[in-house]
Amino acid sequence: MKAVVIGAGASGLMCAGGLAEAGHEVVVIEKNDRPGKKLFITGKGRCNLTNACDVRTFLDNVVTNRKFLTSAIYGFTPADCMEFFEKLGVRLKVERGDRVFPVSDKSGDIVKALEKYALSNGAEIRYCESAKDIKCDQGRVSAVATDKDVYPCDVVVIACGGVTYPVTGSTGDGYRLAKKLGHRIVAPSAALVPLLAKGVDGLQGLSLKNVSAEVVADEKSVASQFGEMLFTHNGVSGPIILTLSSLVGAYCDEKGAFVKTAFLKVDLKPALDRDTLDARILREINSTPKVSAKTLLYTLMPRALAPVVLAQCDIREDVKACEISKKQRESLVSAVKGLKFPLTGKDKIEFGIVTQGGVDVSQINPKDMQSRTVAGLYIVGETLDVDAFTGGFNLQIAFCTARAVVRALS
Repeated sequence: MKAVVIGAGASGLMCAGGLAEAGHEVVVIEKNDRPGKKLFITGKGRCNLTNACDVRTFLDNVVTNRKFLTSAIYGFTPADCMEFFEKLGVRLKVERGDRVFPVSDKSGDIVKALEKYALSNGAEIRYCESAKDIKCDQGRVSAVATDKDVYPCDVVVIACGGVTYPVTGSTGDGYRLAKKLGHRIVAPSAALVPLLAKGVDGLQGLSLKNVSAEVVADEKSVASQFGEMLFTHNGVSGPIILTLSSLVGAYCDEKGAFVKTAFLKVDLKPALDRDTLDARILREINSTPKVSAKTLLYTLMPRALAPVVLAQCDIREDVKACEISKKQRESLVSAVKGLKFPLTGKDKIEFGIVTQGGVDVSQINPKDMQSRTVAGLYIVGETLDVDAFTGGFNLQIAFCTARAVVRALS
């Protein structure tokens, strides 16, 4: 058959190489002048391509439409993914959290391997060319029209990505093409994105490790995470914040703003219960009674946080430690165990690592990613309304949905 793959990213190249390997005539349409531009910058340029976990753990890390991915992930597991790249000559390593990277720490090695996989099997890649329309005949795809040519075909694979990092070419083209053919689009929003917060002045660049962060909206706990976070010039980021951002969508509008009063609650000492923390603070007071309250806190937290904590519990920075009352000490314990920062929303969608939302998966066959609306049309990767946490899970989604198409057409 003649197949046109729209997009030369992770899922597009995987799909193109597999279809060409199966003997099909494959043309890849790519708007950029080179392949895998977004793949190249993933994992800070190191490319966390999958996670060395079992299938059940993988599914536990899928945020949106977990059940839809069951067939695809069992068909191409993380172990299969690792074996695939090793056979392409890319040596891999497993790091903390079972994150998988190339030994070289170069994402370019993954991009080159996928490009070579497609080209060596006979696929053609047309760079600097944009897909404008997918033509159909009696409910089946018949051709793809670009800004330069028309490609008659039997199969079309939409692998255009989402709308995050638009400078890499992810500008929602897949949504436009799918919608024109009758597919519903779940409004896209940013996932794995920093959160905007108030009260962070003076904290930019400060990293906190082994803390617990919880999002509270409308006086209800939405989600919590333990690990590392980072303060930015306008809010908070870091691994646990990115994870939390994927879980707060129901409390945000289409622009990412919180529709209900929300705040971030940070436990700076999650390993200590209130009584143990109070006893520790009391020991510090008794051993250094003449130091200021601000200086007293330097033994408990980074210096930049001390004024923020004291302001929250209404204790003057210059008051002597021995002058802190029992009631103030209780307030201090509460602040250390629950430092609050008002949240206003998610950061801009273009700053998200992945897109939440996309083509409604109820219109897609989960076994082969074929449209239930248009025969011969397949949709894979981030263009679909599926997303997961950080750790290599989202690239694994791109790869396993692409392999589902390959299996169906081989």
